[in-house]
Amino acid sequence: MTCLVDLLYPEIAESTAALLADLGLGVDVPPAQTCCGQPAFNAGYPSAARRTARTLLEAFEGSETVVAPSGSCAAMIRLHLPRLFGGTRDEESALELAAKTFELSEFLVDVLGADRIAGVFPSTAAYHDSCHGLRGLRLGDQGRRLLRGIGGLRLVEMDRSDSCCGFGGAFSIRLPELATAMADDELARARAVGADVLVGGDAGCLMHLAGRAARTGGPRPMHLAVLLAEARGLRAPAGP
Repeated sequence: MTCLVDLLYPEIAESTAALLADLGLGVDVPPAQTCCGQPAFNAGYPSAARRTARTLLEAFEGSETVVAPSGSCAAMIRLHLPRLFGGTRDEESALELAAKTFELSEFLVDVLGADRIAGVFPSTAAYHDSCHGLRGLRLGDQGRRLLRGIGGLRLVEMDRSDSCCGFGGAFSIRLPELATAMADDELARARAVGADVLVGGDAGCLMHLAGRAARTGGPRPMHLAVLLAEARGLRAPAGP
């Protein structure tokens, strides 16, 4: 469970857990987990990032696999925690956690081989590639493959679907006017192809886009886990 999911969009965590359980997996959400340390790490405070991230090492020590509904957090754990803890007593634990951590669509398609999840969701959807998932984890079309298996869902492709939405964590705070313009551009591209929903895998992107969509109109930003769970009748729709 990521910080934004925990604080703002618990339905994403609920949908993720329900979806994995429906696929026959045992799901545990360790209550001791906190932030992965990314905000402090990105701001240039490695010691603070280590203090925060150490809770993850402890919380997931006995877990077989860790699945995150966020390319951003998964990338932090897999790509940066080994370096953050390099040369410390926790280096081995960081390497072990990194090796068993997957982003949700990556886990479903590449690990489980479940790229055709049955369900029904009558709508027209476009897919937003988040920066950390696309450029950090090198995710390909896993999210789109999952959507193509949903009955009644028409998947359309936006121009420049790999463009940043403008959130970027502190980027949207430091450069709000630029971040706003980038979100408006992404929503305009989704409207141009007739999308009713704009699907993504990161709560930060969806939060930023939803804020602008509420003001300017546009497709509903929606997390992939929420759409898949709703399509399978696992939970009521709510939030991104």
